[in-house]
Amino acid sequence: MRMLRLDVLVLVLASMLLMPEPSRAAPAAQEIGVVVMHGKGGRPESLVDVLAKALEQEGFLVASIEMPWSGARNYDVDLNAGVGEVTRALDGLRQRGARQVFVAGHSQGGIFALLYGGLHRVDGIAAIAPGGQVDVPVYLKTLGRHVAEARRMVADGQGRVVADFADYEGSRGTSGVRTSAAIYLSWFDPDGVLTSRVFGRVPAGVPVLYVSPTRDYPGLVKMRQANFGALPPNPLTRLHEPDSDHRNAPGAAAPGVIKWIREVAGF
Repeated sequence: MRMLRLDVLVLVLASMLLMPEPSRAAPAAQEIGVVVMHGKGGRPESLVDVLAKALEQEGFLVASIEMPWSGARNYDVDLNAGVGEVTRALDGLRQRGARQVFVAGHSQGGIFALLYGGLHRVDGIAAIAPGGQVDVPVYLKTLGRHVAEARRMVADGQGRVVADFADYEGSRGTSGVRTSAAIYLSWFDPDGVLTSRVFGRVPAGVPVLYVSPTRDYPGLVKMRQANFGALPPNPLTRLHEPDSDHRNAPGAAAPGVIKWIREVAGF
């Protein structure tokens, strides 16, 4: 009788060992965190506000932050400091309970989201009408002399000297930038990091939602296929083309962004 009981116990223990481990439950909406970044010369309360509010209404944790390229800040810190600002925002979302984190950006914010995702761990990147990579011909032609001057100043030990430089945006042409030579070069050096190379440097394990509005600026439409094609293959990487112009793309893309985040997060 005792041998029979022992045999039964062995069978029970063996069956328990063979049972698959329970899978971790998919996160709830309030366990998803999203950092939202505005475009060049913008601010959180402007064009990306529609997207940020839609994400919040979905129940996601959202940090819509003012970046160094805003109209008010006008490149007041270097690119590495900008990366640090996103990291702190993501850390804040994790402290609030986020288990999965995403970065989303519009225009220059889109390029920066891709750059950030190539440097630090995130669960997904939503690049909305990404633009502003400083190695494309129009930047080289328009800002070349300013980059050369900043490079000369840095080489001469004058990297901290504040001077007048320029920025470029397709819809409004050039605008003034007054900052130090070193800060300016960190953002606008075509041999630096904020370039077309960011697309290929996204880790293969990180999915990307590339949002290309149907009525985007012609230059960005022209670069769409090359940029999207440079992204590493991932089964959850998508090309989303909402009916919108460049400026209104964040709001037009909001439903698609929410749907995609839910898909990536697994709920």
